[in-house]
Parts: sequence; structure tokens; C-alpha cells
Amino acid sequence: MRWGEKRYNSLNYFLREKFGEKVYKVSLDGGFTCPNRDGTLSKKGCIFCSDSGSGEFAGSRKKSITDQIEEQLELISKKFSSGNVIAYFQNFTNTYGDLEYLRKIYKEALSHPRVVGLAIATRPDCIDDKILDLLEELNNKTFLWIELGLQTTDEKTARSINRGWELEVFDDVTDKLNNKDIKVVAHIILGLPNENHETMLASIRHIVVGKIWGVKFHLLHVIKDTNLEKLYTKTGFHILTKEEYIDLITKGIGILDEDMVIHRLTGDGSWETLIEPRWSLNKRDVLNSIEKHLKENDVSQGDQHEKIT
Repeated sequence: MRWGEKRYNSLNYFLREKFGEKVYKVSLDGGFTCPNRDGTLSKKGCIFCSDSGSGEFAGSRKKSITDQIEEQLELISKKFSSGNVIAYFQNFTNTYGDLEYLRKIYKEALSHPRVVGLAIATRPDCIDDKILDLLEELNNKTFLWIELGLQTTDEKTARSINRGWELEVFDDVTDKLNNKDIKVVAHIILGLPNENHETMLASIRHIVVGKIWGVKFHLLHVIKDTNLEKLYTKTGFHILTKEEYIDLITKGIGILDEDMVIHRLTGDGSWETLIEPRWSLNKRDVLNSIEKHLKENDVSQGDQHEKIT
């Protein structure tokens, strides 16, 4: 197969091809907040977002970036004692801050001898021209990708989850990043309240047409102490079954351009905080089931790509 033993272009495969070895990510907390939480747009945040800013496995913001990297390296030392890593700024909105502070923490991460690149998670409405120039500067020095939480292309759903920006903002910023040859990874959530299968697949088609470099597929998690939990308790909206999710992922993989990099096929839930779907806690079973479904239906990445472009 083109991608080793997989029917899709996984991040693991891509990084091995680029660097000639396995490369891990280490998740960091840059000490940011979000305009959707600090009152600039809202104080509620996105409906699904936890108090940690969807960075449950990142380092502690009480520590320096260097200390966080060392802490994360220690956690993976038994299985990865000496290889290189990508410094992943994960929690909240990692371009939402003073320009010089951003430059400082990115530079600090890159100064670590085992860091060979940066991954920066942010919002498209938090990348202005000055930030773009900084990202271009970084892109010329190191391996870089920018993660944007698209979640959905349906504007009604976007308002209901309190995303805080319209689709044209995402499209405008991704065009600018593409023009600077900066890699973009789009996050898409499957299973948002009141979306049907076609709505979800439309979001995937949108990033394909938009020439996005990579994608993270997320199964919607209802987490304790979020506004999504309150909505679920009140309405009991439909939670995707394992079979539905695997079918959607299989169709989504077929839709993608064959050169797109799949960074994630499902999410990591915490046993203590995850309310639904509990079946997703067995991540290995979910991934194995996806592999099996792809094989049984003879689906590989890009099979349906030409039909939507």
C-alpha cells in the first residue's frame, strides 16, 4: 500500500517519511485564554470545550515551556527515550496574545535540542497580518503546521455551539496561510447536535476543496461540567453509535485528497470526565474497527475525491 500498512495517509507515516524516524508530539500550555472566554466575544466558550481548553494531556502552565517539554519527554521516556518531537501548543488559542510573547515562547520551544518543529492550535479569527508574518518567519526556519478548529461548515450549528466566527473567516485565513505555504490542519467534529450524516460529510468536502493540508476527526464527546453536558441533559440529543461513527469516518477517508494528512481518527476521552459516548473509551478497538471496515469495503483515502472536485 502507498501508506505502509494503512489505507490512509496517517500523521505517523508522514512524519516517518519526512524525518526518517518516528516523531512524537509533546503537548504544551502556553498560558493563553480565548476571546470566546475572556469576554471579548463571550464568556461561555465553545459549548463542548472543557475548562482546560481541550488540552487535558498538556503540560502545566505554571511551568516554563522548557520545563513542560522535559516533563512530557519524561512521560514518554520508556517508549521513546531519545527521538525528536514536535512542540504542540494545544490549550485554548495559541496566537491570542502579545506578538513578542508569542515569539518568545515559540523560540523557547524551538531551542530545545529534541524539538524539530511546531504545531500551533488557534482560531482563524485570531490570526491577523502581524501574526501571519510571524508564522511565515517560523515556517521559513522550522517545520510548522497551524491547527484551526473548524468543527462544522453549517452556520446554524456553528451558532448553536457558540463558535464565534463565520465560515468566511476560516476560508480567508486558510487562503492566506496556503499562499504563504504554511500547512493548515482543520478540526472537524462528527456528531454535533442536530447534524445529520450529510451535514457532517459536507464539512469534510469543504476542507478538501479548500486544499487543507491535514485533518483531525473528532468524535463529539460530552464532557462533565461543559455547556454541552447541560444541553445533553436537557434535550438528550442523539449520540453517534460506534457503527455510525465508523461508517462516517470510512466515507470521509474516501472523500479526502490522497495527499492530505490524517492527524486523528477519533478523540481521547477521560474515564472520569466523559459522559458519552462511553464506547469511545476503548480507543484501540475503535481504530481497529475503522481499519477493518475500510478493508471490508475496499475503501482507501482518495477513492471518492474526484467526484467532489
